[in-house]
Amino acid sequence: MMRTGQFFRLIHINYVLAKHGLGEIILATHFFAPIRFIKYFNPWYWLRDKNLTMAIRIRLSLEELGPVFVKFGQALSTRQDLLPDDLIKELEKLQDKVPPFSGAQMIVEKVYGQRIAEVFASFDMEPLASASIAQVHAATLLDGRSVVVKVRRPNVQKVIQRDIALLYTFATLVEKYWPPGRRLHAIALVREFEKTILDELDLTREAANGAQLRRNFLHSELLYIPEIYWPLTREQVMVMERIYGIPVSQIETLRAHQVNLKKLAERGIEIFFTQVFRDSFFHADMHPGNIFVSYQHPENPQYIAIDYGIIGTLSKTDQRYLAENMVAFFRRDYHRVAELHLESGWVPANTRIEEFESAIRTVCEPIFEKPLKDISFGHLLLRLFQVGKRFHMEVQPQLILLQKTLLHIEGLGRQLDPELDLWKTAKPFLENWIKEQMGVKALVKNIFRQMPFWLEKLPEIPDLLYAKLQTPTLEKTIIVETPKHEASSVSGVLTGIGIALLAVAGIFSLNKSFYESALFFATHHSGYLASAGVLALLVAFWRR
Repeated sequence: MMRTGQFFRLIHINYVLAKHGLGEIILATHFFAPIRFIKYFNPWYWLRDKNLTMAIRIRLSLEELGPVFVKFGQALSTRQDLLPDDLIKELEKLQDKVPPFSGAQMIVEKVYGQRIAEVFASFDMEPLASASIAQVHAATLLDGRSVVVKVRRPNVQKVIQRDIALLYTFATLVEKYWPPGRRLHAIALVREFEKTILDELDLTREAANGAQLRRNFLHSELLYIPEIYWPLTREQVMVMERIYGIPVSQIETLRAHQVNLKKLAERGIEIFFTQVFRDSFFHADMHPGNIFVSYQHPENPQYIAIDYGIIGTLSKTDQRYLAENMVAFFRRDYHRVAELHLESGWVPANTRIEEFESAIRTVCEPIFEKPLKDISFGHLLLRLFQVGKRFHMEVQPQLILLQKTLLHIEGLGRQLDPELDLWKTAKPFLENWIKEQMGVKALVKNIFRQMPFWLEKLPEIPDLLYAKLQTPTLEKTIIVETPKHEASSVSGVLTGIGIALLAVAGIFSLNKSFYESALFFATHHSGYLASAGVLALLVAFWRR
């Protein structure tokens, strides 16, 4: 049953939709054809600017409806695989400008159960910034350190849950009465948005993301992440080190401080690829409002990042396929690109690879006619997703988030340095990463990572192998139980020795080609180690 508050909120929403003519979307469907004429009784139909497109009217409606709808529009702006380009461009313009709230001090005191003077030496009542979920205040700890305090808005959870319930209602109507709405999977989009925004309500989750990013770039010259003060961080309040830097969008200020803009642009690309491929943990909200540049060392500039509510991750499989795709694109090896999409499961297994390759070539060749420095890889990925629609390509949410982040980084890089060549910066990084993931060095590293588990299971391996070999004859023979603990122990030890010797021999061959490794084995002690390892394994199996 709808509550009174929801009922009045629904009336207000209908007022906003009618004001911007969005009711015409529903009236345009076949179901409402008989009463389509009622749109002419809407006074705003005659008063509004007829030059405004439907996409612009949707953006204006979301802005007027408030923070939750603005955030929903921002989330939709990442779904280039589902929405038309004109609507995506308008949704990307949404700004989360929310008036500040009063009473932050009372919320802080209630959370800590103490007077604010007992927790902070000073607390600025005027917020530094205000957003839909929380606002930020400057403060000083009792030990004199400068911090910022992020305070969640009062009752914001109730407001969000109320508006999400209404979003579900709209999504159901869209899927039921608007034919394109079925392809948009409106209900699934609302469900995805609900999970994201409810996660953002817990400031300890954002703090944990920030702490992980800080560990990943500790002592790095590329990126600085402020320290989180965990003793004072709660679900409703987060305290972190205050940073001082130049907003990255203030190009003239950066020039005035003689910041090396070319190096700064290249470092932005390096940070992105490091987060994605080294850490598989990337800041996915890298718009200019969340990025600053340190005042120190202008010739060796360092980024500072804040706001860790949205973080992207990739699986090892996605990392590898993405890196190989990028390198294959650079080499114009479209057949390999098509193969990778099939291998990764991004397109159905019954897709004709030659047809898919031809479609990719048709999209990419005109792009590659430009100089490499003028090619946007973010837009290239977008075009690829559009081609993938024809082949029922299921675009993974993490890849959409990655593409959005790459577009932000590319746009920022070209703003700092119009001559930025993304490919020149990225190609060596990707090729080295692929080599490290698939070479002998990676093999030995994985062996050592798995070694404790293998050693734990080694005593069981001979018995398991023996049981497997005897399985076909179990029904035809009578098995007589005999003591075999001694044989199992000896075989287990021999197996362990064999694997260990092979691993040690592998270390000697790191960073060598196959020919060099073979020659090295033939003339050095590692060859004897490898032979001894193989011999130990053979004896272990023979004893079984």
